[in-house]
Amino acid sequence: VQLQASGGGLVQAGGSLRLSCAASGRTCVGRTFSNSAIGWFRQAPGREREFVSGISRSGSTLDADSVKGRFTIGRDKSKNTVYLQMDSLKNEDTAVYYCAVDARAVLSSGPRSNPTFYDCWGQGTQVTVSS
Repeated sequence: VQLQASGGGLVQAGGSLRLSCAASGRTCVGRTFSNSAIGWFRQAPGREREFVSGISRSGSTLDADSVKGRFTIGRDKSKNTVYLQMDSLKNEDTAVYYCAVDARAVLSSGPRSNPTFYDCWGQGTQVTVSS
């Protein structure tokens, strides 16, 4: 199945949002969600899709420089989701946020930022930050 991103909305600059990524059953590449490397990406109007944060199968994380210190990626094992906690939001964080699976990630590898490695893209969730 494709991944489902949720939790977006309208927030004032400086505020916070928490996004969630989930999949019911196995992902579109056959791996269970809990055993998958997951990446968060975003795409603003007129711009290319860009990497935001990723979490590997072993739990290591990687953040884009633009969100370091403000965004946190993690797994909520009780809900079988991957979350993206976004604090100190800025206008430039406005975008549609997507989560996806790095299907070829091995257990020892860290998160990868290149979107071409990812599959099972869902419809995304809109985040709008106002001044």
